[in-house]
Amino acid sequence: MNITVIGTGYVGLVTGACFAEMGSNVTCVDVDAAKIEGLKQGILPIYEPGLEPIVVNNYKEGRLRFTTSLPEAMADSNLYFIAVGTPPGEDGSADLQYVLAVAREIGQHLKAYSIIVDKSTVPVGTAEKVQAAIQRELDARGVHIPFDVVSNPEFLKEGAAVEDFMRPDRIIVGAEAERAREVMRNLYAPFNRNRERTLFMGVREAEMTKYAANAMLATKISFMNEIANLCDLMGVDVESVREGIGSDARIGYSFIYPGCGYGGSCFPKDVKALIRTAAEHGFDTQVLNAVEARNNQQKTVLFDKITRHFGADLSGLHFGVWGLAFKPGTDDMREASSVVLLEALIAAGATVKAYDPVAREAARATLPADWFASGRLVLTEHQYDALKDVDAMVLVTEWKPFRHPDFEAMKRLMKQPVIFDGRNQYDPKQLQALGFRYAGIGRGEHQPATRAELKIVAG
Repeated sequence: MNITVIGTGYVGLVTGACFAEMGSNVTCVDVDAAKIEGLKQGILPIYEPGLEPIVVNNYKEGRLRFTTSLPEAMADSNLYFIAVGTPPGEDGSADLQYVLAVAREIGQHLKAYSIIVDKSTVPVGTAEKVQAAIQRELDARGVHIPFDVVSNPEFLKEGAAVEDFMRPDRIIVGAEAERAREVMRNLYAPFNRNRERTLFMGVREAEMTKYAANAMLATKISFMNEIANLCDLMGVDVESVREGIGSDARIGYSFIYPGCGYGGSCFPKDVKALIRTAAEHGFDTQVLNAVEARNNQQKTVLFDKITRHFGADLSGLHFGVWGLAFKPGTDDMREASSVVLLEALIAAGATVKAYDPVAREAARATLPADWFASGRLVLTEHQYDALKDVDAMVLVTEWKPFRHPDFEAMKRLMKQPVIFDGRNQYDPKQLQALGFRYAGIGRGEHQPATRAELKIVAG
């Protein structure tokens, strides 16, 4: 099968590479000439475990090609995946300008029946806009060429995207025409070897499924973070609570790990977009409004704990930060909790040394240049280099090398043995026995007042 994928970002590159791995001929198109030339040389624009060898091998075998020319790619294809960005606008709505620009260009060059697949995360009704944009171009050309628009949202976790694509737990296809459904069924047949995973539905239902899924997962995270904050105030260890509720099959253990807020390119953007879409229909999303508000506040929790310990003025204090990416397995720093923390620490007068296994280059490109020029922020080459002479260590991203560190070595390096654990990776009792001061998320470090103390207050 000959496939064209427009957009070589996270979704487009994974999609194109994985289809090529299964034997399809894929041409990936992008307007960024430097990115295309880099891909031809095996230089990927993103970090994703397992993706590089698939891209390199399939390009070498000729099943995967890269070009900046969509008309060139269209010469040998009649199946097009639109996988360009849909960045959030100032009002939170998804910006569809790139999606519709691609649709118009497809309409300008379409020659035979084709299927256009929306792979980007887009609001309900986008497929209709794509269809209208293509049809306008066909009408302007004075030609009648049949085509179908399909919604096929991605459900890829950064850090596990290749595995998710090759072994999906479900494949959602929104298509009205049986002809389009049959093509999509055949396309995904290699990914359904053990059981049928493809769910067919209407186009608008497929578009909504993507937003609803991400909003549900974001809700679980924000709910658990709210419970964790309450546990802190009541002297309760949230980890025991998490195990207790996770054992309920109706709830499960996924996405109920407390932390310092979710980030990335999906959850924050999709929750905002769904809230905005609801507002356009006169509907008040009370639950999703609370989810977003809780997450925004959760990103300040670590700084609040730091100032509760050291005071509001952090001048002269030095902090070591482990983890900059929004989650392990990626170099993506979009909406990362680390950025909120760094902004607050530096604004309060602190200096920071930070380490991340893969996000150092992304950090240099993302964070303000004056932080580096002034020495307020230093990126280290080794995780323990970030701890030399610091007053506290702050864990933000739970990379595997951070899970069982050498605490004795850490204690020797640090000026003060203080750890703020934003992902609850460590055992508070173990660290306290080693002489550390420890604060996690909802670990009950703020003990409730005793009855005697309450009587004194009341008196």
